[in-house]
Order: sequence, then C-alpha cells, then structure tokens
Amino acid sequence: MKLDWEKKYDENGNRSALVRVALPFQTIETLNESSQQRQKSIELFLNRRSGTEWRNRLIWGDKKYVLPSLLSEFANSVDLIYIDPPFGTGADFSFAASVPDDPNEPQGSALVFTKEPSIIEQKAYRDTWGRGLDTYLQWFYESVLLLYELLNETGSIYVHLDSGVSHYAKVILDEVFGNDRFVNEIIWRRAFAHNDPSRCGMIHDVLLFYSKTEKRIWNDVLQKPSREYIEQFFDQYDESKKERYERLPLDAPRHGNGGNLVYEWKGVWPAKNRTWAVVRAKMEEYDKAGRIHYPKKGMPRLKRYESEYQGTAIQDIWSDINKIHNQSPELLNYPTQKPEALLERIIKASSNEGNLVLDCFCGSGTTAAVAEKLNRRWIVGDLSRFAIHTTRKRLLSIEGLKPFVIQNLGKYERQAWQATEFGNDAGIRVRSYINFILELYGAQPLSGHIWLHGMKGRRFVHVGSVDSPISPIDVGQIVAEFKRSIGTGKEAPKTNGIDILGWDFAFELNELAKQQAAQANVDLRFLRIPREVLDRKAVEQGDVHFFELASLDVSVKIHNKKLDVTINDFVIPADDVPTDIQKEIKHWSQWVDYWSIDWNNKNDTFHNEWQEYRTREKPTLETRASKNYTEHGEYRLVVKVVDILGNDTTKLIKVRV
Repeated sequence: MKLDWEKKYDENGNRSALVRVALPFQTIETLNESSQQRQKSIELFLNRRSGTEWRNRLIWGDKKYVLPSLLSEFANSVDLIYIDPPFGTGADFSFAASVPDDPNEPQGSALVFTKEPSIIEQKAYRDTWGRGLDTYLQWFYESVLLLYELLNETGSIYVHLDSGVSHYAKVILDEVFGNDRFVNEIIWRRAFAHNDPSRCGMIHDVLLFYSKTEKRIWNDVLQKPSREYIEQFFDQYDESKKERYERLPLDAPRHGNGGNLVYEWKGVWPAKNRTWAVVRAKMEEYDKAGRIHYPKKGMPRLKRYESEYQGTAIQDIWSDINKIHNQSPELLNYPTQKPEALLERIIKASSNEGNLVLDCFCGSGTTAAVAEKLNRRWIVGDLSRFAIHTTRKRLLSIEGLKPFVIQNLGKYERQAWQATEFGNDAGIRVRSYINFILELYGAQPLSGHIWLHGMKGRRFVHVGSVDSPISPIDVGQIVAEFKRSIGTGKEAPKTNGIDILGWDFAFELNELAKQQAAQANVDLRFLRIPREVLDRKAVEQGDVHFFELASLDVSVKIHNKKLDVTINDFVIPADDVPTDIQKEIKHWSQWVDYWSIDWNNKNDTFHNEWQEYRTREKPTLETRASKNYTEHGEYRLVVKVVDILGNDTTKLIKVRV
C-alpha cells in the first residue's frame, strides 16, 4: 500500500526530486577540547587538512540542507536514528523565554514572555503544514528518504509521533523501508489519567521502530516491573530471609528422551512430555540453599526473591517512564523536552558503545545528552537557534564531556541560494544580489562607487558579500570611499553616516571598527542581514527585518601573567522582546544567559576554554573570569556572550601579559 498526496509526483508521474544540495559544514565553535587536542586542531586547520579524530556535532540549520550535506560523509554509516518531528498542526517554534532576576533586587522576580518564532522558523512551519496534511506527508516523506540513506545495514530508526499522524507515517515508512522492516509500534504512556472533553483521555505517544535490514543491532533491555506486578506475583514470604519471592517453573519441555534431566525428585517426576529444567546436582544445590518452594501438592518451584529481580524484557507498552514534571531535575523549560529514561532505553536497545546516533530535531538535546553518557558518538541538529543554545548548555553540565563542535552551513548555503536566484554570470549575479538586498532594506541603488552600494535617507549603505564576513579592512575601504565622496562636496549635504549590512562580522568589528570610524568622524551602524531573505515567501510578505548588532563592553586587567576579564555592559537591540518586558529590565546582565572565553584565539574557530551560564540551581551569573598564562606574550582574547534568546555576540581583545 502507498499513500498519494499533492506534489508527491511531478507532471510526468515521476516522484518529485529531492533537494540534494551537498554543502560543506563550517565549524563555528569547539567546546571542551584539551590544550593538546586544540593544538592538533589548529595544525589541521592551518594546513587545511581533515583530522581523523572524531568530534561529536551540534548542527544549526534546516534539515533540508543538513541531511543531504551529511550524506557525502555518513551515507550507510549511522547506527541509530531517533527523531521527534513536529506532529501537530498547532505546533510551532515559539517558546517561553525567561528574563532572570535583577541582581540588585530580591530573587524571585523573574519575568517570562513568549518568544515568537523567527521568519525562518515560520518558513519551516509553512513547509511542514502549509497545505495541511499534504504538505506534512511530502515533508515527512522527503526526510525519511534521506534518513534511510544515512542508516547502515545494522541500523534502526525510531520515529516519535502522536496518534494523529502515526498511521499516515507508518504507511510512508513501510514504503521507504519495506513493511517487512517494521519491528514494533511502541506505546509510551506520557501522562497519567486526565479528562479530555467528550472523548477518552489522550495520554500516549507512538514510537514507530524500523530497521534497515534483518541484521539490526538489538540488546536485551530490562523493563522495571510495576508495583502492581510485584504485588501480584511476589506473593510468598520467606521467613528466614525476611523477603518476598515469586515462584518460577523448575520443569521444561522435553526434547528427545530428556537425557539426564529426567529423574525423580523427592517423589515427584516431571510430566510425560516434560523434564526438569536443571540436572540433579543443580537441583540439590538449590535445595541446600533453601531456594525451592514445595507446595502441599504439585510441582516444586524455584524461589526468586524481590531483591534479585531486575525486571522483564521490554514490551511494546512503556508505562514506567513518566513525562518530565515541574519538579524534575532534568527540567529545562523546553516545550518538547523528553525524559532521558526514554532515550536511554532506545539507545541501549538499538546501539552499542562507540556507535553513531543521529537526531535532526534535537530540541532540548536529550538524545545528545544520553548518547554522551552512554559513550555513543552523536550528531544532532535543529533549526532553532534557541534549541542549539539549550543543548550546548545541557551538554556542558555533563561530567567527563568529550569535545564537540557547533556547525552550520554558513556561507555555502548562501552561495547556493545566490547562484539559484541570480544566475551564473558572476558580474550580473553580484549586482543583482546587491540590488535585491538594497530593495529589502528600503535603499536606492547607487552607481559610481565600489564600496558604497546605495542610499537610504541621508545614509550610505554597504551590502556585504554572501561568502565572507565584514572585516576591519572592509570597513577601512568603506570609510575611505565615504570620505572621498564627502570631499567632492557632492553628497555632503545629504549624508550623515553609513549603514553596513552583513551576514557575518569579524570578531574585531563590534568596537574596534566603530572606534576607528569615530576617529575619522564617521557614524557607522552594523546591521545583520537576516537568514529570512533566503525564504522567497517571507520576502514577498515583507517579513524581513534588519537589526543592529548587540554591543558588548568588556574590560581586562593584567597582573604579571594573570588576566582578569570583566563584562561591564551588554546592550541588545530591540528585536523580539516585547516593549513591556524591555521596560522591566533594570540591569544589563539580565539579557545574558551564557558567556565563554577563548583565551588565545589563533584566527581559527572559536574554542570555548571557559564558560559561565545560568541554570535552575544557579540562576545568578558571575561577570568576571581569570586566566593564569604560563608564558609572557601577546594573546588574542575572544569573549562570546549568548543572550536569553540564544543569539550570540563576540568581541576580540588583544592583550600583552
């Protein structure tokens, strides 16, 4: 049986082609790496060579591009896939953002507001549910096709859904994997009894379990018995041991003539078609230890004490793993967070130590956290920046955490978009791209300049390229051209500064470039080009907004070889925070959720060598850090701050100790 839906096939009756743009990943941060490991990474980076040492990966990006990009390296290589995709038409990407307490006020006054989804997240929602079930089925089908190619021959996939779409998903999984590769439908009771109006209480989710071949990895996992099971079956009491026990059979089906398993035991013979389960010597051992229960009549049975009972082999109804409640130590206040016990059972059953686990809807990071603790390798990803930040903090709390990297597709995704949208001719493509960004920003194109591309009101506008960050050298060229233009007197009456639009910005820019511009008496503003411009529908609806970069004030003090770093101020532009919440912010530190330091950046990726962040147990944030260097010299210090919405701001400071 196959499901059909709109857009599954093209006009010629062929299956619609998948997006298969394989793009290289960019590592934007390395975490928990030792000095020796870092030195090796730097050498590989400088020599532009790939290392053989494994790094777990946390990937920020759209799975439409992420999964095809993983195929070139990991086709037929993933041992276990767990996905918890959106499965309700009411689901979206909003979340409850918390503003921590003012450090100068009594604790307990924290504010909570709803962070609405970004336009790129709204695009993902439209791609999933835009035309209702038809869109969802196409979206799910394309995802499963790519996941199938990533699985190895002994691999398995668990798809976590609810009863509203699980039956449709099963037909699609049957089509991709083959219905003979269906292993189990697992029912997880995620909640206790409650009332749902005019119907049975809805308290379960569904996990669909498939394998790629019949050679799947499987490890027996025991399921702890319920209290009801203990009460029902451990119904005998041993006075000598002061412990309850259950009675297990001591006989077994007969095979052949039964051999040395057929004998009389204290006047009792096994039935004609059965034997004893153990030889006489073992039976005598049991008897001497008082392990045999003798009824008044009937077959003797073996005693199994409650303290010995580890549970039964897992069944397809899981009622012993509870949903995370508001007092749980795991609670991260992430709306779709799943309990670690659920992932622990799946990962233990269908993978071995050292195996590779994949989750492309990682949410709060449960899959990565459990895989890390169980000594599996992992790749997890999500479209939500907040999910990536939540996962990063969660992983950093794990003792013995192995090094991992945060990656995205960065400039390569933008390059692919630029080529698709604006053609192959390099000159025409770049000019068309610049004019497109200028139009979105509300600026008019400007001719006769190299670095100044447009005008908006009385301000010049520069549009950064898709494949490189705005650098101090760029700013120098922009300012120089601006001064030359002013020098002619032609544009002097109608300009009062420059807006510099960029996708990425070099570490040095936040303060250094502004200081240089101020010295030249030029007013600069830096604005980030939002990812939303990649979404044609968002553009058509006018849902593209440019926001200024956050401003970070950091000071350093040097005492011989000791360096003290202090955050003095952090200002974020008005973005997704409601005005009434902004008015309640009394201290700048309330915007900061996390900050980290690369003590000696080598012009490579940011290496997180120290971090400080808020948790439920430690809601206050230390704003100072210290480092004792082993040698005198010049160092490039990079400070990264992540705000309460998951956005990051970096600052580079050059120091001599």
